[in-house]
Amino acid sequence: MTPLRLLPAPYRALLTLRPVRRLLPALVASDLGDGMSAVAVAWLAVGLAPEGRAGPLVGLAVAAYALPGVLGALLFGRRLRRLPPAALLRADALTRACFLAAVPIALLCGLLHPAVYVGLLAGSSVLHAWGGGARYALLGSLVPEARRAAANALLSTSTWMSTIAGPALAGLLTAFTDPAVVLGLDALTFALLALRVGTVDAPGVRGAAGAGPAPGSVRGVLRAQPVLLGLLLLTWGFNFLYGPVEVALPLYVHDVAGAGGGLLGLYWSLFGCGAVLGTLTVGVLRTLPVRGVVLGIVAGHGLALLTFWPPAPALVPLTGFAVAGAVYGPYSALSYTLFQELTPAALLTSVLALRGAVLLTAAPLGSALGGPLSGVLGARATLGATGAAMVALAAAATVAVLPRSVLGARRARRPHPSGRGRRAGRRAR
Repeated sequence: MTPLRLLPAPYRALLTLRPVRRLLPALVASDLGDGMSAVAVAWLAVGLAPEGRAGPLVGLAVAAYALPGVLGALLFGRRLRRLPPAALLRADALTRACFLAAVPIALLCGLLHPAVYVGLLAGSSVLHAWGGGARYALLGSLVPEARRAAANALLSTSTWMSTIAGPALAGLLTAFTDPAVVLGLDALTFALLALRVGTVDAPGVRGAAGAGPAPGSVRGVLRAQPVLLGLLLLTWGFNFLYGPVEVALPLYVHDVAGAGGGLLGLYWSLFGCGAVLGTLTVGVLRTLPVRGVVLGIVAGHGLALLTFWPPAPALVPLTGFAVAGAVYGPYSALSYTLFQELTPAALLTSVLALRGAVLLTAAPLGSALGGPLSGVLGARATLGATGAAMVALAAAATVAVLPRSVLGARRARRPHPSGRGRRAGRRAR
């Protein structure tokens, strides 16, 4: 029996397609590279920062590795939305490879000062919002329509698995070499992706942004479906409060635990393992009231972060962070499911594109705040205060109008042109 036959039938069918077999390993490798960079970006910033200034630099570095993608989406939208997904993905991969490869080169030349480092990270991420969307669009164009759900599941699984293996591998590598070398390895994975995309015979499918309807139609959907707008606001707040964790955690490992990159990698690996296990519960959670599940995830994640606040053995915050990952895991799947069910098919791509652009600002802005906050409160108190703020967000959503519009239904249904979907939604509420 070949290893391929051990896979479930939907994935086995995908891997029989030659273009998928050629492209998927490169996508997985680039995900792994980004997983390693989750540790290396922050850890290198700690080493480059002047004495007593690690917090602000870590915050700037983490934000620079993601936030410029929003500017890229806004500044280059008119030109890039006309390109096919393969061209967008290749452009992003080449940009990321070149700027990240410049980090170890600048270190060898003695030029890697904090400002140069932040600038290189910002340059590497300027097209990453386009590249992220192009991954799903390109893979979807390579498979039959009936197999696109399985293809998307493969990409999502790759992303989560990279949060397990990537930080662990980065923690091991930083014990023997400089974090800049790890960023250089990430650059190699994106160079491989750019080369592999060029060998794939992809249909000339336009980017998602170019295929969508007018922005006014998207606004109309959000006005007609306050569920979507409310869920978007809740998710933005949740992701914003998560941002300081990415800054405070490496400082906690360095300043409080007195450990190195290996422990930081272990934290993120446990978080990823928890998230993978938590995602498996989506099928069960969708049978429960949506209000309780979504608010429970926000509050439960915050409660898990409170394990960092009191002085305790290392096992306590490690366990708490793994639980935080397990609680967080189902959130994205539930959120995407609600958007898919409540959005007309013709507008789904544009609504999800708007969702991605809005949410892309949340965690980086939170990370930028996390630097000064860690400098004032300390890493331990910042992690605890972030957890308490998440609990407060869930409590505020419970008593405000948000749960009535977003979370009051047991399971909302896609609106139907005849209005039957709306009547069904009112009965569910």
